[in-house]
Amino acid sequence: MSKRTTITTAIPYVNGPPHLGFALELVQADVLARHARARGDDVHFLTGTDENALKNVDAADAAGVPVEELVASNAARFAELREALAISADDVLRTSVDPRHGPGVEALWRACAARGDLYEREYEGLYCTGCEAFVDGQCDEHPGAVEQVAERNWFFRLSRYRDALVELVESRRLRIEPARRRNEVLALLHAGLGDISVSRASARARGWGIPVPDDPSQVVYVWFDALAYYFTADPDRWRAADERLQVIGKGIVRFHAVYWPAILLSAGEPLPTTLWVHEYVTAAGAKVSKSAGSGDDPFSLIAAYGADAVRWALLRDGPHTRDADVGPAAVAARANELAGQIGNLVSRTLALAPRRAARVELSLDDALARFDFRAAAGAVAAAAEDANRLASHERPWERNAPEVLAELLGACEALARELEPLLPAATARIRAALAARDRTAARTLFRRAA
Repeated sequence: MSKRTTITTAIPYVNGPPHLGFALELVQADVLARHARARGDDVHFLTGTDENALKNVDAADAAGVPVEELVASNAARFAELREALAISADDVLRTSVDPRHGPGVEALWRACAARGDLYEREYEGLYCTGCEAFVDGQCDEHPGAVEQVAERNWFFRLSRYRDALVELVESRRLRIEPARRRNEVLALLHAGLGDISVSRASARARGWGIPVPDDPSQVVYVWFDALAYYFTADPDRWRAADERLQVIGKGIVRFHAVYWPAILLSAGEPLPTTLWVHEYVTAAGAKVSKSAGSGDDPFSLIAAYGADAVRWALLRDGPHTRDADVGPAAVAARANELAGQIGNLVSRTLALAPRRAARVELSLDDALARFDFRAAAGAVAAAAEDANRLASHERPWERNAPEVLAELLGACEALARELEPLLPAATARIRAALAARDRTAARTLFRRAA
């Protein structure tokens, strides 16, 4: 039976151009969206950019340009990345300019206020601009970005929702995968929750951000603002969805598994149903970072090896249960795998096969239900390898072997069917070559690395 499914990425800060780490998240969410559509779900895939953060203001100051200019320029680069990677997003929301967002944030704020969950008080503590969050000491991910801050803010009564959140996570009504991230959230909840600041002084934010309703001296804290985007893009669709799946990185679990569901509970709105928490793409073992300028440029990799190879490397070699390096060597190797296995299989089959044949079954359902993108891509690669091994063993070009040709054609058609969520552009080329029985096109399905 068809499900109404909402799939979202987190929204990246636009203090710099996109890196390969966010490309991973886009590709994973795109695979899940395409796979669900192919299985008959009514899917709405949402992404966007987080533009109201203080770190964007700091980056603009450092560059000596107006913040609106820096934000627009980097948001455009994220749009280019979505296009380059064939991301099938149904909706894109830019938080600083989209007319839906400001009123939506205000509506959520007023709903929480009506519940008695917002109040003002003085606060002093260490603030990490890199994480846009108060921290207990030095930040492991941004050791140089911590500063002492003292100001009067609006606070949200997060502590009120601890018991409800424990029950949601333990009962799996809020599913958090993988299990170790669920355990991490439960440990955080069992340790106790304090209330959280949800605004910043407008003067400190240099006026950049959404004003707090009825208090222009404050702007809405970036996380209340950013988390709201999942809802403000289309509140009716969010409410109507049977499945609300959010794809996020491990560094923002606390905000998505604790803050966000508590805000929704306060506002009386439906919660996410599933959080898939991916590990980091790394470069020489270190997390890639926009602010640090580390990691390989995804556009350069796409230009050198093609978008198919970049998507394939992120799926085949990208992080699953732990961080993983993905760079030029991995992309080059996976480009050659595509050409040598899938491309070679289609080419040699079309050289021999006179007609269509029965299909063989290959399913990614189980792997993607576990969010195991490596296993999903590996299943396709293994099927191509098996079919090539069959062709090499049976050598049908040396004898009349219609049953072998039928199996090989079926394998090509099954590969095209199951490869579509992973490599949509390549799938279109394979299907065109199969339909036309065009071996010349099949020879150039994929770009080999030098």
